[in-house]
This record gives sequence, C-alpha cells and structure tokens, in this order.
Amino acid sequence: MSAQRGKDLLLKIGDDGAPESFAVIGGLRTKTLSLNSSIVDITHSQSTGGWRELLSGAGVRQASISGAGVFLNDAAAETVRSVFFSSLLRNWQIVVPGFGTIEGAFLIANLDYAGEHDREASMSLALESAGALAFTPEGS
Repeated sequence: MSAQRGKDLLLKIGDDGAPESFAVIGGLRTKTLSLNSSIVDITHSQSTGGWRELLSGAGVRQASISGAGVFLNDAAAETVRSVFFSSLLRNWQIVVPGFGTIEGAFLIANLDYAGEHDREASMSLALESAGALAFTPEGS
C-alpha cells in the first residue's frame, strides 16, 4: 500500500434498510482502525527448544474504530445519537484508501462531545466489532 491521504479514510453507517445504503457520518479529522487477534498458546514440555507454539486459526478476532471531528449535518448527528442511546448494533463501512473496505456490525462503545469557546463543537466516537466482518479489496 503506497502513501495515501488520511482524509480519504471514511467511516459510514448503514441505514438498516434492504438493500442497505451507507452514509458518511461526519467530517472526521482523526480516524483509527485497529484489527486485533488474541492468541492461543499451546506450548508444552516437549515444545522444540522450549519455543512457544501457537494454535493456528484459534483465538478471537476483533476490530476497533475511533474517530474525532464534526458531524456533516443534523441527520448524521441524530442517527449516531439514536443508535448510541438505543445500544443498537448497526452495520458500518470503513473505507481505507489503497487497502479496501471493511464492513460489518459494530456497537458504539463511546460517544463524546466537546467544544472550545472560539471553535466549533466536535465529537468523537469509538466502535467495537460485534460479529464477522467482510473485507473487499480496493478495486474489486
């Protein structure tokens, strides 16, 4: 993956429709996507040279997303607020330029609002994956 503009990483929320459509939730200035996998250690007394052994294909995978910025419009702000206060799982898309799109169910784990007297009001949020995620490589 060559160098890409950070502003092109997009976070979109699904409308829960059929077919589902996705809308960008805000002008996010910072965005982070973390993909994690826990390991299952199967090291035992007969492990060669005492080196750790891991079980392939085991463990729990998860994705965490965080972002901060401003909402694009009142509808986007209301959608996020409503999903948070209802503790709803919603489908989200994370578009990573030069990489692809990750899509699946996420729960809003954190929603913050902030503001300084001489600047615009801002928000930040954190999402946690809640099921299998689909990956579509860029250009597919």
